[in-house]
Amino acid sequence: MSTTETTPRTLAPNELPFTAPQAFRNFVTDTGKILPRKHTHLTARHQRAVTKAIKHARNNLLTT
Repeated sequence: MSTTETTPRTLAPNELPFTAPQAFRNFVTDTGKILPRKHTHLTARHQRAVTKAIKHARNNLLTT
C-alpha cells in the first residue's frame, strides 16, 4: 500500500450526522430510548454528542 492511500475509517460517535438516522441504531433501543454509556461503551464526551445528535434528529422528525 502506498503512503497516499488511506483505509476508510468509521466515523467517531461525535461525527455522526443527525441526517442519517440509520447510523444511530447502535445507540437506541427498539422503542427509541437512548442507551446509557454502560451499554454503548462510549466516553462521556462521545455519549453527549450522540445524545445531542439523536435529539436533533428527533426534533426534525428523522427518527421514530
